[in-house]
Amino acid sequence: MTAEALDIRPAGTSPAQLRSYESLLNASFATGKFNEAAIAWRYRDNPAGQVVGADAWDGERLAAHYVTCPLEARIDGRVVRGLLSMNTATHPDYQGRGLFTRLAEAAYAAGAAAGYGFVIGVANANSTPGFLRKLGFQDVGRLEAGILATLPRRFSDAAVQYQGAWRSELLRWRLANPDGRYLAAHYGQLVGVWARTQLPFVKCAAFLPGEAAALDLGETVGRGAPLAATLFLGLEPRAALTRHGFMAIPESLRPSPLNLIWRALGEGAPGALSRDAVAINFLDFDPY
Repeated sequence: MTAEALDIRPAGTSPAQLRSYESLLNASFATGKFNEAAIAWRYRDNPAGQVVGADAWDGERLAAHYVTCPLEARIDGRVVRGLLSMNTATHPDYQGRGLFTRLAEAAYAAGAAAGYGFVIGVANANSTPGFLRKLGFQDVGRLEAGILATLPRRFSDAAVQYQGAWRSELLRWRLANPDGRYLAAHYGQLVGVWARTQLPFVKCAAFLPGEAAALDLGETVGRGAPLAATLFLGLEPRAALTRHGFMAIPESLRPSPLNLIWRALGEGAPGALSRDAVAINFLDFDPY
């Protein structure tokens, strides 16, 4: 069957759809990490909105799947609703037919029609060229990845063009990831959030500005930073990482570089981001 003959439908959150996504994602990536509970948490239960995406169906068989997940970001001081590019998978029997591009454009059209202002994502080396050449994304730049010798306790007043806009409901949902384990703690003038990683004695950290101290984080709040090495993935113009003994992970030891990509969908978002003015951490793009 040709790609044109497949039935393109909006992604959704019905139990039958979630089971189909679980099966396709695990088959495509040879992993068991995509379980129905985790997919429902991300696709259905997000307070910012349910998943926006598109599926290709061959009768009752799911041939391909692509989704973006709603988020809220503060851009130039104003909260804008946007989308995070997330899961994409094509069954081996249907690869090479351009389905990813077709589904992505359908998802972005639906997102724009629903009032979302942009799509942002973190792409690996394999997927980045497709986003740039076929879908018109900006390559904002590579994320930092390394170990911090000391932790920031405050932010400078450096200008920030883009940062996550975390309110209590959103952050509590993010920390309720059924596959995650987190600790949040007030740390100086900041709020730190640490996530378990696949490496022993290494935690991935995110640091949120002082106003996050007023958020209701539920039972995840601890008394201080965990006793572990601190991994930082992201960008943070308000904290000079070199002053905290930042030791970048060598390129040869990284599974793949992480590239920040951006595409505006409406007038409420800028056409491009400046890497030096973007604050993003693991909470914003979901590696843990």
